[in-house]
Amino acid sequence: MTASPTGRPAASTTASATASTSTPAAEPHYVLTLSCPDRPGIVHAVTGALLRHHANVTESQQFGDPDTRLFFLRVQFTCSADPARLDAALRGAAEEFDFDWQLHPLSSPVRTLIMVSRAGHCLNDLLYRHRAGRLPIDPVAVVSNHEDLAGLAGFYEVPFSHVPVTPGDPASKDAAEERLLRTVDELDVELVVLARYMQVLSPRVCEALAGRAINIHHSFLPSFAGARPYHQAHTRGVRLIGATAHYVTADLDEGPIIEQDVERVDHSHAVDDLVGLGQDLECRALARAVRWHAERRVLVDRNRTVVFR
Repeated sequence: MTASPTGRPAASTTASATASTSTPAAEPHYVLTLSCPDRPGIVHAVTGALLRHHANVTESQQFGDPDTRLFFLRVQFTCSADPARLDAALRGAAEEFDFDWQLHPLSSPVRTLIMVSRAGHCLNDLLYRHRAGRLPIDPVAVVSNHEDLAGLAGFYEVPFSHVPVTPGDPASKDAAEERLLRTVDELDVELVVLARYMQVLSPRVCEALAGRAINIHHSFLPSFAGARPYHQAHTRGVRLIGATAHYVTADLDEGPIIEQDVERVDHSHAVDDLVGLGQDLECRALARAVRWHAERRVLVDRNRTVVFR
């Protein structure tokens, strides 16, 4: 070790070099999803385009539906190439194979608007999971036709909007939906979650939000449609209760199913027991559906979904 001009020992050259060396920045992480008519060469075309831009595939899943003859693919990869060049390379393959495709950076959480009425269990569960880092969404707003859950949204520091809907007043419903669509545009919302929102969306809104609105409901439909489904189920002595998360369509509660959860019950379960179990099922099914959608793992296959878990 040499001495410095001050007489103190000088740091070694090796140590100085080590201290000045910074950790290389991680390459951007992307996810590509696509669907197209099934034919040979699709995976080769995609991976070849990625290889030419020095991408490293970290996860890949595919499915060919023998019924619809459609092919589905989800690929995660890292790549330092210019995004515009990468997009151009994939666009060439898309034109050749007639892809319906999307490319997203994985670093961006999905901007999400949550709609509720008076029941807060699903809202609380989603916001808690987000705060705990277990849900890759950015909850930008909570919208409700009642004011009951304003405090819960405030606890999680998410803006709350009260958009009332007067029963039996079509003008009120139209105004509420106009405000909803305006909010979606103004906040650049990518996903709308109906977390026990007890209003039926019009066909116009369903079409505007096609593929980016998820609803949760009890799985008793259509056997126990209407009010008080758990009471109806208890009266009939059911042995299984459940919940279903699905995409919203103009056909009420008939959109493509993303996830379902069930629980076995018996004669000893009272109505309150069924309600409590049902709420837990709703939370679990909805959270999984939202997470899979946010991770770009759900692809619509006509009236069904392909979920790459």
